[in-house]
Amino acid sequence: MGQLIKLQDYISRYEVDIYRYPSQYIRLKKQQWKQINTAWENGTLDSLSAISKNTTDIYEKFQLLNEEKKSVLDPFKQFFQKVRKNEEVQDEISFQPSVSIDGIDDELDSNEMFSSLNNDPKTLDEVKLIFLESLFRFQMKWASSTIREKSYIDDRFYEEENLKYFLQRFPDTYLVLYKPVFLLKHAPIEADIIIISPTTTWCITILEGEEGSVFLGSKERFWTERIGSKEKKVLSPLIGLNRMEKIVRKVFQLNEIEMPIKKIVLNRTGYFDYPFPPYDVDFIEKRNYEGWFTNLRNLSSPLKHVQLKAAQSLLLYCQTTCVKRVEWNENEE
Repeated sequence: MGQLIKLQDYISRYEVDIYRYPSQYIRLKKQQWKQINTAWENGTLDSLSAISKNTTDIYEKFQLLNEEKKSVLDPFKQFFQKVRKNEEVQDEISFQPSVSIDGIDDELDSNEMFSSLNNDPKTLDEVKLIFLESLFRFQMKWASSTIREKSYIDDRFYEEENLKYFLQRFPDTYLVLYKPVFLLKHAPIEADIIIISPTTTWCITILEGEEGSVFLGSKERFWTERIGSKEKKVLSPLIGLNRMEKIVRKVFQLNEIEMPIKKIVLNRTGYFDYPFPPYDVDFIEKRNYEGWFTNLRNLSSPLKHVQLKAAQSLLLYCQTTCVKRVEWNENEE
C-alpha cells in the first residue's frame, strides 16, 4: 500500500521526519498483518480486536488527562524546556523530544489497524479487504496529524476513489502527494498527483469521462470528449500537468536531486486520440493501462535515500494549515 505523505494542505507526520516514517510504516504494517493473519488462523480475531479497543480506550483516557492539565507528559515537557534554556546542556545532549513522544503516539495509532476486525470476516480475502481499509484510515490519520498538531480533514477524502486507488493498489515504497498545495512566492498552487517511487517521480493528471469515451487532444486550451455522436469541451489536462512538472523539476534542481520525472495523463475508462502528442507526456488509456499498471506494481525496490530526499524537498515547499492539539497549547515556549 502506497504511503500518503501529503494530502492537500494538511499537516503530515512525514513532514516531521521523512527519513523515519516511511520505514516505520512498513514495519508496523508487516507487524500488524502478521498478528492478524496468525489470529485468523487460530480463530482469535475477536480477542485481538478486544485488546485493541482496550488499548485505544486507555489512550483516550490518557489524552483526557492531558486536557484536564494532569498530563503525564508534563515532566517531560518541563525537562525539555530546561534543556532548551541551558546552552551548556544543549551542547551535550542531542535529543529530540518529538522522537520519544511521537513514538508513543505512533505505536498506539497502530492499534487502529485492528479496529474493524469485529466485522466478523468469513474468509481470508475478507480479512485482507478489512485490513486494507484499516490501513487507509491509518494513513489518513498520519496525513492529517502529528502528536502536537492536527488538521481538520474533509470527510469527502475518505470516499475519494482515486485516492484509495493510488494508496491501495501500489507498493509500500511508493510515496504519494495527493493534490498538494505548493506555496511559491507567497502564492498557493494546487497540483494533482505526485508519486515518488524508488526510481522515478511521476506527475499524474487523471482525465476520465464516460465509459468508452474518446478525448480528442490538441495544443489548444480545451479538448473535446466524444461519446458516440455527442461531444463536450473539457479543459486540457496538459495545462496543470506541465505546471506541476515544472514545480517538481525546479525544486529538484534547487536541492540537487537527480531523479527522472515522468508526466502521465491517465484515463482508465476510455481512450485518447492525439495525432501529434507531446514527446514528454505518456498517455495511459484503456489499451495500454494494464501494462503500465503492472510495471509499476511489480517494481521490487527498497526505499532509497534519493527518493526520501526528493520527498523532503517537495514537502518543504508545501503549504500546511493546522492547529495545535489542546494538550500542547499550554506549558510550551
